Amino acid sequence: MRRFHAIAGMTLILALGANLASAYEVVEVKDGGALSGTVKFVGEPPKQNPIPVKKNRDLCGDAVPSEALVLGPNKGVKHAVVWIEGITKGKKPDAPEVVLDNVKCLFAPHVLAVAVGGKAAVKNSDPILHNTHSFLEKVTVFNLALPNQGQVIDITRRLKKPGVVEIQCDAHTHMRGWLVVRGDPYFAVTDESGSFKITDIPPGKYAVVVWHESWKVTGTDKDGRPVYDKPVVITKEVTIPSKGEARVEFELK
Repeated sequence: MRRFHAIAGMTLILALGANLASAYEVVEVKDGGALSGTVKFVGEPPKQNPIPVKKNRDLCGDAVPSEALVLGPNKGVKHAVVWIEGITKGKKPDAPEVVLDNVKCLFAPHVLAVAVGGKAAVKNSDPILHNTHSFLEKVTVFNLALPNQGQVIDITRRLKKPGVVEIQCDAHTHMRGWLVVRGDPYFAVTDESGSFKITDIPPGKYAVVVWHESWKVTGTDKDGRPVYDKPVVITKEVTIPSKGEARVEFELK
């Protein structure tokens, strides 16, 4: 298992490095295809202990459920991110603005994905101070104090390069989230059933990657936050047909 995570971690580093090495060009996609599929958990789901709340318990409660592994009725995995490697030319990123909301003392959504240059913002919907702090490879991407309810701060220009950005609240140690930044628009976040779909893909053979944050707790940090094992990354080869649709199924266990 340790060897698997070591390989997975290296796969992620290589995947992100590949995106940094090439610029993406918007072109008309003729005879594009689609990719759909699911990410499912195999085996007995692990028990996840609630995370204690240390501040503002009158609003946040005494504890919150762990969001590290969220499963649907058929063990579909929510909040996994699927992307396609190696596309340097393709459709225009046209996703709506993504908003990372501090609401009910949690980050919502727990996992977001956006293309470089895509509109993104951080919001505080709670009547208390939140301090949204994010890291890419241990380097701060943004560190935002949001003392006012309804406050919104644009972060579009801060997301300058692809990578997996970990997010925490410096005021509330139980809060954790993720923002996956990609160099192209060929990605998706799985829904409640573990399903995803990516469209307008130039036909061809590609490596398709699924990323999941990991649910295995290995300890706690100096502030009492749970520390998890390395993210799980799985890669499969898929051929996208012209004007057709390919499917791929991933299993986590």
